[in-house]
Amino acid sequence: MPRPPAPTSYRVAVAIARPVVRALTKPTHRGTEHLPDGGFIAAANHVTNFDPLTLLDFLTKAGCYPKVLSKASLFRVPLLGPLLRSVGYIPVHRGTGSAAASLTVAASALAAGECVSVFPEGTLTRDPDLWPMRAKTGVARMALTTGAPVVPIAQWGAHQVMARHASMIRPVLRRPVQVVAGPPVDLRDLAGRAEDPAAVREATDRIMAAITALLATIRDGTPPAEPFVWRPDPQAGFAE
Repeated sequence: MPRPPAPTSYRVAVAIARPVVRALTKPTHRGTEHLPDGGFIAAANHVTNFDPLTLLDFLTKAGCYPKVLSKASLFRVPLLGPLLRSVGYIPVHRGTGSAAASLTVAASALAAGECVSVFPEGTLTRDPDLWPMRAKTGVARMALTTGAPVVPIAQWGAHQVMARHASMIRPVLRRPVQVVAGPPVDLRDLAGRAEDPAAVREATDRIMAAITALLATIRDGTPPAEPFVWRPDPQAGFAE
């Protein structure tokens, strides 16, 4: 299904944000040939609060204006909340009975040919060396329920613009940032098993392994044999 056009408000917001991102970063983008024409899930690693902007720069430059799963508290921020609603971002009500509703909205967007973007870890990685950690299972359940392809995306360098857990941008210009997409993760043998916890966990681990493998190609070091496991507060994170 052809991807529907982005709302004018979305295009205007990107046109305003892109010069800011480009003033702070020197981006290298690879792998856009792996982005499908129709609905798909863009799954990326998450190191810093600047990541959403570098990921958005990558996707929109390739013609994809994603619906992003974002924590519901952002929608209560003056000016930001109305903007997020106007561009079709999807609030995630963490730790509540309404949390699953975000997956229903995302499924509708995918069925309409939209790109849905998500950070499967649900929060900034807690791995000491900034490798992807063990992810929440929401992205896998979405993929197995809808059959939408999951494109793994690795990005590296945004933490030089904004440190992990920081809320302020560092006074630097044009830090190199690499963003690379890989081919969709093969989940065909798990199709239709969204209610099977073992299948959902396996799909989640495959997605994160693909992201980690891509990240290993664009940064120094070797990823850990097993991903870091963080034990968050039960009220936090994207649907375990």
